[in-house]
Amino acid sequence: MKRCSFCGRSEKEVSFLVDGNNDTHICVDCAKLADKYFYQNQEDLNRAESKKRNIPKPKEIKKFLDDYVIGQDIAKERICVAVYNHYKRILSKDDIDDVEIDKSNILLVGPTGTGKTLIARTIAKYLDLPFTIVDATVLTEAGYVGEDVESILTRLLQAADYDVEKAEKGIIFIDEIDKIARKGDNPSITRDVSGEGVQQGLLKLLEGSIVLVPPQGGRKHPDQKMIPINTKNILFICGGAFEGIEKRIEARYNVHSIGFSTGKEESVHFDSENPLRHVSSKDLKSFGLIPELIGRVPVVTYMDKLDKEALKKILTEPKNSLVKQYQKLFSLDGISLKFEKKVYDYIVERAIESGLGARGLRSIMEDLMNKAMFTLPSEKDIKEFKVTLKYAKEILENITYKED
Repeated sequence: MKRCSFCGRSEKEVSFLVDGNNDTHICVDCAKLADKYFYQNQEDLNRAESKKRNIPKPKEIKKFLDDYVIGQDIAKERICVAVYNHYKRILSKDDIDDVEIDKSNILLVGPTGTGKTLIARTIAKYLDLPFTIVDATVLTEAGYVGEDVESILTRLLQAADYDVEKAEKGIIFIDEIDKIARKGDNPSITRDVSGEGVQQGLLKLLEGSIVLVPPQGGRKHPDQKMIPINTKNILFICGGAFEGIEKRIEARYNVHSIGFSTGKEESVHFDSENPLRHVSSKDLKSFGLIPELIGRVPVVTYMDKLDKEALKKILTEPKNSLVKQYQKLFSLDGISLKFEKKVYDYIVERAIESGLGARGLRSIMEDLMNKAMFTLPSEKDIKEFKVTLKYAKEILENITYKED
């Protein structure tokens, strides 16, 4: 009796069988299932090909960034090009020729609160890639108190819902990278477990290698199940304030506040208002990053210090600006939130005094709106609330914001 070669049912149990070679058969139900599978598989292939053909161009990425990040045009352009090249590198076929494209890991140098983390998070959102933020200050050399370097990959794996293939194309933002600088310009002769030792540990991740990662984090032990992750296609974006590096840059350019300059680079225009514009690998090395690490982060760019006008735009203009966020919160209670224009200037002045940049705006806004958020939801008759300059001063005048 003939039977379906796939499901095993006899010709009496199905409507009909299609005969094949070598005494094989397929029933109508299995044929429909196979057709559905091929159709879905072809859709996946078509989507993959479409995604490959439609790699977001640098201008498209920057346009999206502009909706969320104010200013920092030079940094955004450098980052968009690096991300675009990284994206092309992932989708390219290395076996076509002998040319292998290196990774375009990025280093952002700039004061606190200038948007380093925001840029990285926004790019990951636009590309729909797994993204995680890691603080370099908690990392230590393997075997010492603290977190191993491999814990970075554990967090990315968790962000990708333990989808290894997806995690291997994600983005990792390593914050406070300047805090793991070695203590001097010379190689350490003693253990520097949270400085040079961590930099050495990061090398294999940045360059690209297969790393065994404990899925739940923590210390490795022999009986623990490990997940291999290839870091070849993971984009690393490092950020740090590098406080004091301006003096190293000025020294390299022989900039003097009093007297004359006779250095080799005196003919080059030096922007004394923002010396970070001139940051180079020499400055990073003298600050304490090892040459091997600098070589694995080829794209180095800077973040401009935020002035009053930039902070005011950050407060009001982006799609997810603080003002729009609080207006949304109040609208959920049926209350229209409005601000006097002078209030924006006052908030920005307080943020500049704090020295925390855009990060300080959040603390100030939270203090300003806390009382209203506590009382107004219970007031059924209030449909509109306007924050005046007088009200803002009454709330904030006794609060001191200081830079840590």
